[in-house]
Amino acid sequence: MRAIWKGAIAFGLVNVPVKVYSATEDHDISLHQVHNADGGRIRYQRRCEVCSKIVDYEDIDKAYEDDGRTVVLSREELKSIPAENSHEIDVVQFVPAEQLDPMMFEKSYYLEPDSKSPKAYVLLRRALEDTDRVAIVQFALRDKTRLGALRIRGDVLVLQSLLWADEVREASFPSLETTIRISAQEREMSAALVDSMAADFEPDQFTDDYQLQLRQLIEAKLEKGESLDTEETFGVPAAEAGSGEVIDLMEALKRSLEKKRGGGASAADEPAKPAAKSTAAKAAPRTGTRTAAKTPAKTAGKTPAKTPAKTAAAKTAASKTSAPTSARSARKEA
Repeated sequence: MRAIWKGAIAFGLVNVPVKVYSATEDHDISLHQVHNADGGRIRYQRRCEVCSKIVDYEDIDKAYEDDGRTVVLSREELKSIPAENSHEIDVVQFVPAEQLDPMMFEKSYYLEPDSKSPKAYVLLRRALEDTDRVAIVQFALRDKTRLGALRIRGDVLVLQSLLWADEVREASFPSLETTIRISAQEREMSAALVDSMAADFEPDQFTDDYQLQLRQLIEAKLEKGESLDTEETFGVPAAEAGSGEVIDLMEALKRSLEKKRGGGASAADEPAKPAAKSTAAKAAPRTGTRTAAKTPAKTAGKTPAKTPAKTAAAKTAASKTSAPTSARSARKEA
Protein backbone atom coordinates (compact mmCIF):
# COMPACT_ATOMS: atom_id res chain seq x y z
CA MET A 1 0.00 0.00 0.00
CA ARG A 2 1.05 3.58 -0.61
CA ALA A 3 0.44 6.36 1.92
CA ILE A 4 -1.93 9.04 0.64
CA TRP A 5 -1.28 11.60 3.41
CA LYS A 6 1.12 12.29 6.26
CA GLY A 7 0.34 14.17 9.44
CA ALA A 8 -0.09 13.77 13.17
CA ILE A 9 -2.87 13.07 15.65
CA ALA A 10 -3.14 15.91 18.19
CA PHE A 11 -4.15 14.13 21.38
CA GLY A 12 -4.14 16.90 24.00
CA LEU A 13 -0.46 17.88 24.18
CA VAL A 14 0.56 14.49 22.80
CA ASN A 15 1.57 14.42 19.13
CA VAL A 16 1.25 11.10 17.26
CA PRO A 17 2.91 11.16 13.79
CA VAL A 18 1.03 8.90 11.34
CA LYS A 19 0.83 7.87 7.69
CA VAL A 20 -2.65 7.46 6.19
CA TYR A 21 -3.59 4.57 3.87
CA SER A 22 -6.93 3.83 2.21
CA ALA A 23 -8.40 0.82 4.06
CA THR A 24 -10.83 -0.25 1.33
CA GLU A 25 -10.73 -0.88 -2.41
CA ASP A 26 -13.21 -1.40 -5.23
CA HIS A 27 -13.36 -5.00 -6.50
CA ASP A 28 -15.65 -4.21 -9.46
CA ILE A 29 -14.47 -5.22 -12.94
CA SER A 30 -13.50 -2.08 -14.86
CA LEU A 31 -15.42 -1.53 -18.10
CA HIS A 32 -15.07 1.34 -20.60
CA GLN A 33 -17.35 2.72 -23.29
CA VAL A 34 -16.96 1.88 -27.00
CA HIS A 35 -18.82 2.64 -30.23
CA ASN A 36 -21.08 -0.38 -30.83
CA ALA A 37 -20.61 -0.13 -34.60
CA ASP A 38 -16.82 -0.51 -34.74
CA GLY A 39 -15.61 -1.00 -31.14
CA GLY A 40 -13.74 2.31 -31.07
CA ARG A 41 -12.97 3.66 -27.60
CA ILE A 42 -15.09 6.61 -26.46
CA ARG A 43 -12.90 9.41 -25.08
CA TYR A 44 -13.94 12.51 -23.17
CA GLN A 45 -12.22 15.80 -23.89
CA ARG A 46 -11.96 18.95 -21.75
CA ARG A 47 -13.12 21.45 -24.36
CA CYS A 48 -13.64 25.16 -23.61
CA GLU A 49 -17.08 26.37 -24.68
CA VAL A 50 -15.72 29.88 -25.41
CA CYS A 51 -12.70 29.21 -27.63
CA SER A 52 -13.57 25.56 -28.52
CA LYS A 53 -9.98 24.48 -27.73
CA ILE A 54 -9.09 21.28 -25.82
CA VAL A 55 -7.65 22.42 -22.47
CA ASP A 56 -4.82 20.68 -20.59
CA TYR A 57 -5.50 19.78 -16.97
CA GLU A 58 -2.83 22.20 -15.66
CA ASP A 59 -4.66 25.10 -17.35
CA ILE A 60 -7.96 24.39 -15.55
CA ASP A 61 -9.09 26.40 -12.52
CA LYS A 62 -12.26 26.08 -10.44
CA ALA A 63 -15.13 28.54 -10.30
CA TYR A 64 -18.33 29.29 -8.40
CA GLU A 65 -21.38 30.74 -10.14
CA ASP A 66 -24.23 32.61 -8.46
CA ASP A 67 -26.95 34.73 -10.11
CA GLY A 68 -25.01 34.99 -13.35
CA ARG A 69 -21.77 36.05 -11.64
CA THR A 70 -18.76 33.73 -11.88
CA VAL A 71 -15.89 33.75 -9.39
CA VAL A 72 -12.75 31.97 -10.67
CA LEU A 73 -10.47 30.51 -7.99
CA SER A 74 -6.91 29.59 -8.88
CA ARG A 75 -5.06 26.64 -7.33
CA GLU A 76 -2.82 29.02 -5.39
CA GLU A 77 -5.86 30.78 -3.93
CA LEU A 78 -7.46 27.49 -2.91
CA LYS A 79 -4.22 26.31 -1.29
CA SER A 80 -4.09 29.52 0.75
CA ILE A 81 -7.16 28.41 2.77
CA PRO A 82 -5.78 27.74 6.32
CA ALA A 83 -7.69 24.47 6.83
CA GLU A 84 -6.24 23.04 3.62
CA ASN A 85 -2.70 23.45 4.96
CA SER A 86 -3.38 21.66 8.24
CA HIS A 87 -1.67 18.31 8.72
CA GLU A 88 -3.22 17.55 12.09
CA ILE A 89 -5.93 15.06 12.97
CA ASP A 90 -7.32 17.01 15.89
CA VAL A 91 -9.06 14.96 18.62
CA VAL A 92 -12.01 17.01 19.91
CA GLN A 93 -14.11 14.46 21.85
CA PHE A 94 -14.21 10.90 23.13
CA VAL A 95 -17.69 9.39 22.77
CA PRO A 96 -19.40 5.98 23.21
CA ALA A 97 -19.31 4.02 19.94
CA GLU A 98 -23.06 3.34 20.03
CA GLN A 99 -23.77 7.07 19.66
CA LEU A 100 -22.38 7.06 16.10
CA ASP A 101 -25.07 6.59 13.48
CA PRO A 102 -23.79 4.16 10.77
CA MET A 103 -25.53 6.42 8.22
CA MET A 104 -22.73 8.95 8.79
CA PHE A 105 -19.84 6.59 7.97
CA GLU A 106 -18.09 7.45 4.70
CA LYS A 107 -14.59 6.01 4.02
CA SER A 108 -12.07 4.13 6.15
CA TYR A 109 -8.30 4.72 6.45
CA TYR A 110 -5.54 2.83 8.23
CA LEU A 111 -3.11 4.88 10.32
CA GLU A 112 0.51 3.69 10.54
CA PRO A 113 2.98 5.11 13.11
CA ASP A 114 5.32 7.53 11.34
CA SER A 115 8.14 7.67 13.85
CA LYS A 116 10.98 5.48 15.04
CA SER A 117 9.33 5.12 18.44
CA PRO A 118 5.58 4.36 18.15
CA LYS A 119 5.01 4.74 21.92
CA ALA A 120 2.56 7.66 21.54
CA TYR A 121 0.61 5.64 18.93
CA VAL A 122 0.33 2.63 21.26
CA LEU A 123 -0.61 4.90 24.18
CA LEU A 124 -3.54 6.39 22.23
CA ARG A 125 -4.66 2.93 21.14
CA ARG A 126 -4.55 1.68 24.74
CA ALA A 127 -6.50 4.75 25.91
CA LEU A 128 -9.28 3.93 23.45
CA GLU A 129 -9.25 0.28 24.56
CA ASP A 130 -9.28 1.08 28.30
CA THR A 131 -12.09 3.63 28.08
CA ASP A 132 -14.11 1.77 25.41
CA ARG A 133 -14.62 5.03 23.52
CA VAL A 134 -14.20 6.40 20.01
CA ALA A 135 -12.30 9.62 19.33
CA ILE A 136 -14.13 12.25 17.29
CA VAL A 137 -11.59 14.14 15.16
CA GLN A 138 -11.40 16.92 12.59
CA PHE A 139 -8.89 16.92 9.73
CA ALA A 140 -8.31 18.17 6.17
CA LEU A 141 -7.80 15.75 3.30
CA ARG A 142 -8.01 16.25 -0.48
CA ASP A 143 -9.43 19.77 -0.52
CA LYS A 144 -12.04 19.09 2.16
CA THR A 145 -12.30 19.67 5.89
CA ARG A 146 -13.66 16.46 7.34
CA LEU A 147 -15.19 15.04 10.48
CA GLY A 148 -13.97 11.61 11.54
CA ALA A 149 -14.03 8.81 14.09
CA LEU A 150 -10.84 7.23 15.37
CA ARG A 151 -11.25 3.62 16.53
CA ILE A 152 -9.30 0.36 16.84
CA ARG A 153 -9.17 -2.62 14.48
CA GLY A 154 -6.90 -5.27 15.86
CA ASP A 155 -3.64 -3.44 16.68
CA VAL A 156 -4.20 -0.66 14.15
CA LEU A 157 -5.84 2.73 14.53
CA VAL A 158 -8.55 3.26 11.92
CA LEU A 159 -9.79 6.69 10.85
CA GLN A 160 -13.33 6.71 9.47
CA SER A 161 -14.44 9.91 7.77
CA LEU A 162 -17.97 10.95 8.70
CA LEU A 163 -20.58 12.93 6.83
CA TRP A 164 -21.42 16.30 8.29
CA ALA A 165 -24.85 16.54 9.93
CA ASP A 166 -26.31 18.61 7.08
CA GLU A 167 -25.17 15.98 4.53
CA VAL A 168 -27.55 13.34 5.93
CA ARG A 169 -31.04 13.78 4.51
CA GLU A 170 -34.17 13.53 6.58
CA ALA A 171 -36.49 10.70 5.56
CA SER A 172 -40.08 11.86 5.09
CA PHE A 173 -42.46 9.33 3.56
CA PRO A 174 -46.21 10.03 3.77
CA SER A 175 -46.95 6.33 3.17
CA LEU A 176 -45.47 5.51 6.60
CA GLU A 177 -47.76 7.99 8.36
CA THR A 178 -50.83 5.84 7.76
CA THR A 179 -51.96 3.38 10.44
CA ILE A 180 -51.11 -0.21 9.53
CA ARG A 181 -52.49 -3.13 11.56
CA ILE A 182 -50.12 -6.04 12.17
CA SER A 183 -51.77 -9.06 13.79
CA ALA A 184 -50.20 -10.98 16.67
CA GLN A 185 -50.00 -14.07 14.46
CA GLU A 186 -48.08 -12.16 11.77
CA ARG A 187 -45.62 -10.88 14.37
CA GLU A 188 -45.14 -14.38 15.81
CA MET A 189 -44.58 -15.87 12.36
CA SER A 190 -42.09 -13.16 11.40
CA ALA A 191 -40.23 -13.63 14.72
CA ALA A 192 -40.07 -17.39 14.05
CA LEU A 193 -38.67 -16.69 10.56
CA VAL A 194 -36.01 -14.42 12.08
CA ASP A 195 -35.07 -17.16 14.59
CA SER A 196 -34.81 -19.75 11.81
CA MET A 197 -32.32 -17.49 9.96
CA ALA A 198 -30.33 -16.40 13.05
CA ALA A 199 -26.52 -16.76 12.73
CA ASP A 200 -23.22 -15.06 13.50
CA PHE A 201 -22.14 -12.67 10.74
CA GLU A 202 -19.24 -14.09 8.69
CA PRO A 203 -18.42 -11.73 5.77
CA ASP A 204 -16.55 -14.51 3.89
CA GLN A 205 -19.84 -16.39 3.44
CA PHE A 206 -21.08 -13.76 0.99
CA THR A 207 -20.05 -13.16 -2.61
CA ASP A 208 -20.73 -10.43 -5.14
CA ASP A 209 -22.75 -12.55 -7.59
CA TYR A 210 -22.97 -9.85 -10.25
CA GLN A 211 -19.17 -9.46 -10.51
CA LEU A 212 -18.66 -13.26 -10.60
CA GLN A 213 -21.26 -13.63 -13.35
CA LEU A 214 -19.85 -10.64 -15.23
CA ARG A 215 -16.41 -12.30 -15.24
CA GLN A 216 -18.07 -15.55 -16.40
CA LEU A 217 -19.74 -13.62 -19.23
CA ILE A 218 -16.42 -11.99 -20.24
CA GLU A 219 -14.58 -15.33 -20.30
CA ALA A 220 -17.38 -16.95 -22.33
CA LYS A 221 -17.35 -14.01 -24.75
CA LEU A 222 -13.57 -14.29 -25.19
CA GLU A 223 -13.94 -17.99 -25.94
CA LYS A 224 -17.03 -17.96 -28.20
CA GLY A 225 -17.14 -14.40 -29.56
CA GLU A 226 -20.39 -13.30 -31.21
CA SER A 227 -21.76 -16.86 -31.16
CA LEU A 228 -22.22 -16.60 -27.39
CA ASP A 229 -25.52 -17.95 -26.05
CA THR A 230 -26.20 -16.25 -22.70
CA GLU A 231 -28.89 -18.76 -21.73
CA GLU A 232 -26.41 -21.59 -22.24
CA THR A 233 -23.71 -19.66 -20.32
CA PHE A 234 -25.80 -19.00 -17.22
CA GLY A 235 -28.25 -21.90 -17.48
CA VAL A 236 -31.30 -19.61 -17.16
CA PRO A 237 -33.17 -17.29 -19.53
CA ALA A 238 -31.40 -13.89 -19.52
CA ALA A 239 -34.63 -11.91 -19.07
CA GLU A 240 -36.11 -14.08 -16.31
CA ALA A 241 -37.31 -11.94 -13.40
CA GLY A 242 -40.00 -11.82 -10.73
CA SER A 243 -43.19 -9.87 -11.21
CA GLY A 244 -46.40 -9.22 -9.34
CA GLU A 245 -47.12 -8.31 -5.76
CA VAL A 246 -47.25 -10.42 -2.61
CA ILE A 247 -50.86 -10.26 -1.45
CA ASP A 248 -51.14 -12.99 1.21
CA LEU A 249 -48.52 -12.01 3.80
CA MET A 250 -49.29 -14.92 6.15
CA GLU A 251 -48.95 -17.42 3.29
CA ALA A 252 -45.59 -15.90 2.36
CA LEU A 253 -44.38 -16.18 5.98
CA LYS A 254 -45.54 -19.82 6.24
CA ARG A 255 -43.82 -20.83 3.03
CA SER A 256 -40.64 -18.99 4.04
CA LEU A 257 -40.54 -20.91 7.33
CA GLU A 258 -41.14 -24.22 5.55
CA LYS A 259 -38.34 -23.49 3.13
CA LYS A 260 -35.88 -22.56 5.89
CA ARG A 261 -36.74 -25.51 8.14
CA GLY A 262 -36.87 -28.01 5.30
CA GLY A 263 -39.93 -29.67 6.83
CA GLY A 264 -43.70 -29.76 6.34
CA ALA A 265 -45.46 -29.47 3.00
CA SER A 266 -43.29 -27.97 0.29
CA ALA A 267 -44.47 -25.24 -2.05
CA ALA A 268 -44.47 -27.76 -4.89
CA ASP A 269 -46.98 -30.02 -3.05
CA GLU A 270 -49.56 -27.25 -2.60
CA PRO A 271 -51.75 -25.49 -5.18
CA ALA A 272 -49.89 -22.72 -6.96
CA LYS A 273 -50.80 -19.20 -5.89
CA PRO A 274 -49.71 -15.88 -7.46
CA ALA A 275 -48.41 -14.64 -4.11
CA ALA A 276 -46.18 -17.67 -3.65
CA LYS A 277 -44.82 -17.37 -7.18
CA SER A 278 -43.83 -13.74 -6.80
CA THR A 279 -42.40 -14.39 -3.33
CA ALA A 280 -40.12 -17.12 -4.68
CA ALA A 281 -39.06 -14.95 -7.59
CA LYS A 282 -38.30 -12.00 -5.35
CA ALA A 283 -36.38 -14.17 -2.90
CA ALA A 284 -33.88 -15.21 -5.59
CA PRO A 285 -32.91 -12.24 -7.80
CA ARG A 286 -30.66 -13.20 -10.70
CA THR A 287 -28.37 -10.22 -10.46
CA GLY A 288 -28.25 -9.27 -6.78
CA THR A 289 -25.22 -7.26 -5.73
CA ARG A 290 -24.14 -8.93 -2.51
CA THR A 291 -26.03 -12.08 -1.72
CA ALA A 292 -25.12 -15.26 0.06
CA ALA A 293 -23.47 -17.87 -2.18
CA LYS A 294 -26.14 -20.26 -3.47
CA THR A 295 -23.99 -22.92 -5.10
CA PRO A 296 -23.75 -26.01 -2.84
CA ALA A 297 -20.02 -26.27 -3.43
CA LYS A 298 -19.43 -22.68 -2.32
CA THR A 299 -21.66 -23.05 0.70
CA ALA A 300 -19.98 -26.25 1.75
CA GLY A 301 -16.58 -24.62 1.45
CA LYS A 302 -17.52 -21.67 3.62
CA THR A 303 -19.74 -23.14 6.27
CA PRO A 304 -18.80 -21.46 9.57
CA ALA A 305 -17.55 -23.85 12.23
CA LYS A 306 -16.75 -21.26 14.88
CA THR A 307 -19.91 -21.20 16.96
CA PRO A 308 -21.62 -24.63 16.95
CA ALA A 309 -23.15 -23.92 20.35
CA LYS A 310 -24.76 -20.71 19.13
CA THR A 311 -26.03 -22.40 15.96
CA ALA A 312 -27.58 -25.25 17.92
CA ALA A 313 -29.16 -22.76 20.31
CA ALA A 314 -30.58 -20.78 17.41
CA LYS A 315 -32.13 -23.93 15.89
CA THR A 316 -33.56 -24.97 19.25
CA ALA A 317 -35.07 -21.50 19.74
CA ALA A 318 -36.54 -21.66 16.25
CA SER A 319 -38.17 -25.04 16.85
CA LYS A 320 -39.56 -23.89 20.23
CA THR A 321 -40.98 -20.76 18.64
CA SER A 322 -42.51 -22.63 15.71
CA ALA A 323 -44.40 -25.17 17.80
CA PRO A 324 -46.73 -22.76 19.61
CA THR A 325 -47.02 -20.69 16.45
CA SER A 326 -48.24 -23.70 14.46
CA ALA A 327 -50.72 -24.58 17.19
CA ARG A 328 -52.12 -21.07 17.29
CA SER A 329 -52.34 -21.01 13.48
CA ALA A 330 -54.27 -24.31 13.48
CA ARG A 331 -56.76 -23.04 16.10
CA LYS A 332 -57.36 -19.77 14.20
CA GLU A 333 -57.83 -21.56 10.88
CA ALA A 334 -60.23 -24.01 12.54
